[in-house]
Amino acid sequence: MLFRRRDILSTLLVLLFSVSSTSAASSARSAASTISSSPSPVGGARTPDRTPPGTPNKAVDVVMGSETAAKPVIATSDSLKLLIGAGGIYGAFLYYGSLQEDVFRFVSPDGDSFKQAWFLQVLEALANVIIGFAGMQLVGPTKGIPLPMFAISGAAQVTAKACTSLALANGLSFPVATLAKSGKMAPVMLGSLLLGGASYSVREYLQVAAIIGGTAIVSLGKKKAAGSASSTMGVVYIFLSLVLDGVTAGFQKRLKTETAKVGVKPKPYDFMFWTNLFMCLTATVIAGMLGEIQTGTAFLVANPDILSKIIKFAICSAVGQSFIFYTIANFDPLVLSTVTTTRKIFSVLLSIFLKGHSLSLMGWSGISLACGGILSELQAKGGGKKKHSHAN
Repeated sequence: MLFRRRDILSTLLVLLFSVSSTSAASSARSAASTISSSPSPVGGARTPDRTPPGTPNKAVDVVMGSETAAKPVIATSDSLKLLIGAGGIYGAFLYYGSLQEDVFRFVSPDGDSFKQAWFLQVLEALANVIIGFAGMQLVGPTKGIPLPMFAISGAAQVTAKACTSLALANGLSFPVATLAKSGKMAPVMLGSLLLGGASYSVREYLQVAAIIGGTAIVSLGKKKAAGSASSTMGVVYIFLSLVLDGVTAGFQKRLKTETAKVGVKPKPYDFMFWTNLFMCLTATVIAGMLGEIQTGTAFLVANPDILSKIIKFAICSAVGQSFIFYTIANFDPLVLSTVTTTRKIFSVLLSIFLKGHSLSLMGWSGISLACGGILSELQAKGGGKKKHSHAN
């Protein structure tokens, strides 16, 4: 069985690295072609070549020289930036996912477990507020930001994250929760179909069906354990999280519209600071109403082992967000999408192999189906073909 697991893991890892490298290379080629085909500064017209025949073409020599000498430098520079950005995202969020699973699987010596999901969101958002504020001060804050929309967006986003944590706290396994969250396009599609008059291609329906169906198969393929009712509540919470992801996406679009109306363009760290500030405030209010601040603090004081994990968890979240902004600043969205999408798949595989999850053959087929849907969605983005048609 161990041999089969290693074979499956090796195959999936090779496939993921192939997709990642192909997407990154495609983005780099696109950027290079854009630079090489850029028009001249004057009206976009090219200056005719009036160099007498036989005269060494200095412009060509320079270009050819840069092609042989400078191109490796550019490639090395871009590769280094990609290594920093992707490496930071992978390192921070793979560890983030592992720590999140450890937090909700932790059992104290007296048999208690950590259930304070809203208190956890307070600590995570607070770490992001600190890093976001520091970054905002370094690059300069943007004035005139419509804060009410940030408040609404932040409240919706932290509620979605809290529901994910509650799903884990109620027995849903980390691999199932992560795969399910990869199907967040489903509520977005449903809302667009019902409210926006949108239509989607057959491929898009199949991608979502593969992710959802694969997740369901993984859930069914896991060996049954005690607490199935608790796990059922986990499914309910992850469903609510997906719905709230769709709501959050709608509010974020309105936020962009509102900022455009007032002629303001927030910088990345503006988004990080203000969104997480309102996330932190929302989580603090709800955690206080539920009594989680007192009980959560008492649990952490009594169990220093989980306290260190939560501190690392919050730091990883903030550091990972910073690397996401770094990648956005240096590469096109496809590169970021490739990194974050494949990171989720790696998180699932690492959780299965490092945390002792036991899957049947049916469970592994579900993993393959869900990963296929995720990679198909990624490939469709890489092709740049948007087949959404909206009714007038």
